Amino acid sequence: MKKIPTGIKSFSKLKEENYYFVDKTLMIKDFLERGSEVTLVTRPRRFGKTINMSMMSEFFDITKDSKEIFKGTKIMDTPYVSEINQYPTIFISFADAKRDKVAVVSTIKMQILKQWKKYKYIFKGLDEFDLPIYQSLLKILTQTEDGSLVGINDAIAFLMDKLQDYYHKEVMVFIDEYDTPFIEAHTKGFYEEVRGGLSGLLHNSLKTSNSLKYAFITGIQRVAKENIFSDLNNLVVCDVTDQRYAAYFGFDSDETKELLEYYGLELNNKVKEMYDGYHIGNRDIYNPWSLLNYVDTKELTSYWVNTSANSMIKTALKQANYTFKNQYDKLIKDGKLDTYVSMQTSFFEEADNSTLWGLFVNAGYLTVTKEIDLLKGKYCIEIPNKEVKQEFIKLTEYQLGLSSGTLDTVTESLTKEDQETFLESYQEILMVPSHHDLQKENSYHMMMLGMCLCLNKDYEIISNREVGKGRDDLILKAKDEKKTSFVLEFKYLKEDKKDLEKALDELSNKAIQQIKDNKYDYGLKGKVIYIGLAHHGKDVSIKWVES
Repeated sequence: MKKIPTGIKSFSKLKEENYYFVDKTLMIKDFLERGSEVTLVTRPRRFGKTINMSMMSEFFDITKDSKEIFKGTKIMDTPYVSEINQYPTIFISFADAKRDKVAVVSTIKMQILKQWKKYKYIFKGLDEFDLPIYQSLLKILTQTEDGSLVGINDAIAFLMDKLQDYYHKEVMVFIDEYDTPFIEAHTKGFYEEVRGGLSGLLHNSLKTSNSLKYAFITGIQRVAKENIFSDLNNLVVCDVTDQRYAAYFGFDSDETKELLEYYGLELNNKVKEMYDGYHIGNRDIYNPWSLLNYVDTKELTSYWVNTSANSMIKTALKQANYTFKNQYDKLIKDGKLDTYVSMQTSFFEEADNSTLWGLFVNAGYLTVTKEIDLLKGKYCIEIPNKEVKQEFIKLTEYQLGLSSGTLDTVTESLTKEDQETFLESYQEILMVPSHHDLQKENSYHMMMLGMCLCLNKDYEIISNREVGKGRDDLILKAKDEKKTSFVLEFKYLKEDKKDLEKALDELSNKAIQQIKDNKYDYGLKGKVIYIGLAHHGKDVSIKWVES
């Protein structure tokens, strides 16, 4: 039985140490046939970017003999087998460039130093022109605790030039998670301090270097405005809507089925609901990280891993405008949204609604299911699966300042018709927002709407819609007629009352009567429960009536 390759980043280790292997080597064929000077592929975290980059580096690296490692793979049955180990190759990953400024800068420098050390023999005998440059750059690279990228611009480009001088061949460059330091710096507040060095480093190696053969870089999103890619000849950007390279990141249905069956598992509807639903190009794709963890633990649960992009999304949601929040509510209610999505510009460069939705898509929170107007960038976006829906629930809890699991408790007690627990958990939620946020009926309505994200698989969410003789607040219409439906009406008591408890009790009764008088249950089949919620600040009275 092959070992499960959870977290394996090295292609050679994957092949040499008997790990389960999904053959993506024809990516090398596509890469060579396209011949693009620089290719950028954007994908969410944990979609196999690092292992693919390691594979590409292993194949081309002139310092290695990789025929045995690639023996039996698809690329070896193509004419491109002649390209194996034929190029000086630089492979750098910025995936771990996280935390504070010193840690980010140190990781960048150490990754470059690792490549310098690998090729240290090419620096012997430098002339009087190159030697001072070498010494200056080496001093900068070895100062890993100064938190500065000043002077680093030519650290990769100089290495490329010397490699070409030594081997008389142009250089292959692979940079994994190139945008992680940009995102991390923006999230942690030191973006302006490192942006110049980062931009210059990538610009000088990918745009102005005459020693570049081809470059392949990966990340979550495109950093468009920092002069990294401006005027770069033959730049190819493949985002999640692009069919190019779509087959090589993540597992398709056949690969998933074969993986699960090898370990005695089945690709059934429950697995599909949990991990399926991503659309990359024209392909239906599973997240490999989640699948491998499922194979390992045999537990059908969420394996989502927090990233710096999650922090960006959390920060952005707090600052989002009214239009975006309305769209966000519609997404939660309907499970999908037609909107403008920009995936060619990073959110931290141009903070608007389209780039924020682009960040959601690029980070794997949402997937594009339909192109509505490709020219204008309008798409239908959806939450891909149950696993990611759990992350949206966490986002909602974060926005409300709730502890993890609070919303699940509310919704479970509601659907199980547990009045006591529902009241207790709902009151707990009311204790969190500031009194200022609880000044009108709509505040409570929006809060309850966020909870309904947990329920839209089994219930149609109907909110503020003409029903019966009026406009409802919130209806949870069971998709299974054997299950109970719920009609919720929210009321707010503006003025202070001496007998607040009595006033709220009367108001919650009024909410129930409004449901009945306006026939908000029109069209609901089976059992229906009316719930009237009357609020004053953080006090609430709840009436629960079965129809």
